[in-house]
Parts: sequence; structure tokens; C-alpha cells
Amino acid sequence: MTSIQTLDQLDARGKRVLVRVDFNVPVRDGQVADDTRITAALPTLRRLLDAGASLVLMSHRGRPAGTGFEERLSLAPVAAHLQGVLGASVSLAADVTGPDARARAAQLQPGQVLLLENLRFDAREKKNDAGFAAELAQLADAYVNDAFGTAHRAHASTAGVAALLPAFAGELLQREVATLTGMLDSPQRPFAAVVGGSKVSDKIQVLDALIERCDAVIVGGGMCFTFLLAQGLKVGASLSEPDWVERAAQLMERARERGVRLLLPTDVVVADRFAADAETRTVAADAIPAGWMGLDIGPDTCARYADELSRAATVFWNGPMGVFEMPAFAAGTRAVAQAIAESDARSIIGGGDSVAAVNAFGLADRMSFISTGGGASMELVEGRTLPGVAALDCTSAR
Repeated sequence: MTSIQTLDQLDARGKRVLVRVDFNVPVRDGQVADDTRITAALPTLRRLLDAGASLVLMSHRGRPAGTGFEERLSLAPVAAHLQGVLGASVSLAADVTGPDARARAAQLQPGQVLLLENLRFDAREKKNDAGFAAELAQLADAYVNDAFGTAHRAHASTAGVAALLPAFAGELLQREVATLTGMLDSPQRPFAAVVGGSKVSDKIQVLDALIERCDAVIVGGGMCFTFLLAQGLKVGASLSEPDWVERAAQLMERARERGVRLLLPTDVVVADRFAADAETRTVAADAIPAGWMGLDIGPDTCARYADELSRAATVFWNGPMGVFEMPAFAAGTRAVAQAIAESDARSIIGGGDSVAAVNAFGLADRMSFISTGGGASMELVEGRTLPGVAALDCTSAR
């Protein structure tokens, strides 16, 4: 990030700073149910306020239609929660870039905070519309992106506006990019990656990238059954992608060529149907009964995976080992989380369901780094350029 300006280069005193945050948080019964993303942004917000700035915050939440205000996706609960944890008055605009937002922004004094309504109430946000970006830019004197979770999107609030104002990376975004790129470029070894989730097709580029960099790649979740098919095994009614069997075989061959240990389950927990109260059995990976589906890794596999992780110096984890939301199929994901927590490795949790799992198991505080970006962290690991980060490049023409 040498060509990206950070908060160290921003003289915020007396300035209105437009900050892209990721406050796309779950809300239940009008209350924020998980404020992880909100608290992650607090260091940047407090630093700017302490420096004498006023703040215009912008975020999306959920997937509105883009045709105007939708009460169920309003940021009102977020504004109320933010005010409590930030310890500063937070007002909420009734619109995004309309008359109320403009009037409130113009009246801001140092130390005051304004939150715009849900960016995606305006369809122009996702289109990276130049006019919408200009309307956002008119609300402030400088721009800070601290929303790593949306940095893989070329939207008006992440890319367009950065070309119109002096642009800087917030502390969260800076730390996310530095941590993930550092993990890939210069990990302490042995470097082990744990990759789970439903489909090989969703993680194929991540697996490609990790096989090039890791000493061991541990595979779980529904995607493992496509690899088992590639070994010539039968997987019963387990989730699999026959069209991706050849590609899975190529990954295994590439791992062998590079001397990378690619670990697959040797036993699995199977069920007669996809249900929390299904009948279950633990069987060898080569003995899955016809009509039964694998929904978790088995105890022997848990022990093998934990042993591998105990020897690692760096661990990256993205994706559960099974349907951990159902207690009957949570043991594999719990075992991996526990093994990572008990290891001496630098542990990096790559967003999404892995974060939900370590939170559910009460192990979050025993991980070295928890990413706030699911899709963004995956695209960075894949080697893609993130539009929201590229837009902050101060060497590019503005």
C-alpha cells in the first residue's frame, strides 16, 4: 500500500470527512444484533474526531430495490447503536444525497457525526454513477474508505467518489490489506490453509492461489465430496459438482507436484436427510451409503486436521467443515476452530461463516486476526485487484 495515502497524511482539523464504512449489520426487532463491523470502524472514526473533523458516514445495509426508502432496511437502528458505542452524537439524514443530507452536512461542526441513509436506496450507487459520486463528494472536503468488506465492489461510494476528493485509507482497510497481503507474500512457515464451504466452484481460484503458497491445504465442507469423487469414491446423496471433478483432480495433481499436503476427509458424518433431527452415522469416506448425505467431517478427520494445524506457524481459515448451524453437524467446524485457537500459529480468519463460527464457539478472542470482508478477502487472496483499494492509489490521475 505504498502508493495509498493513509490517515497519517490527512490533516483533518476543521474538515468534513466523507467516510465509507461497512455497517451492513444484522438487525432484529429494531436492534443491532451483531455490531462487529461497527466496532471495527471505531478506531478510524475516533481518530478523525479527535483530530478536529466532522464526519459524514455512508454505508449500505441489505439489498434494497434501489427505488427509494425502505423502512426495513433503514440505517436508523445503526445510527442509534453507533451513538452509544462511539460516545458522540450521531444524526441520521432522511435521504442519501437529497435536501436533508445536504442541509445536515452543511451545518456540521467539528466533532459531530452525520450518517446518510442506506446508499443502495439510490440505484445509482451500485452503477458507480458519476452524477451520484459527485453528489456524495459535494458533502465533504476529503474522503476516507474504511469499508474493506465492500472494497471488491466498484460502486460510487467505493470507487467513483475517490476520484473527486483527496482520498485516504482508514485504519481498518489499511490493516486488512496489509495483513492479508503479508500472509500471502511472506508467511511464517509452515503455512496451512483451511478451506470449507459448499462448492468447489465458489473457491476454485482461492484453492489455486493457496496451493501455490501453502505447505498444507485442508479441505472440508460440501466441497470435499467433489474431491472424493475425483478420487473415484462414491458420495451417496452428498452435495457435489460432477462438472468440477476434473478440475478438482487437477488441483490434487498440482498439490502433489508442488509438495503441498492436500488433506481430505477420511471419515464423515452422514445423515438420511438434511435436517437437524436426521438420523446420523459416522462412516469412512469410502463407505458413504447410497441415499445418505455427508454433512460434517468425522472424528478421525478432526484429529488429523488438528494435528496438521498444531504444526503450523501461519493459518488461514475460510469456510466451515460442515453444517455447523445444526448441532449434530457442528463438531468438525468446532474441532478446527479449537485447534486453531490452541495452536501457536498466527491465525487469520477470512470472513463469512468462519467468523460466525469462531464467534458462536466463543473463540474469537483467541484468533490473531479476523477479517471483516468475506468476498473482499477472498478476492484479495485470489490475487485480484480490489476496486475500492485501487481507487485510493494516489499515483493515478485524478
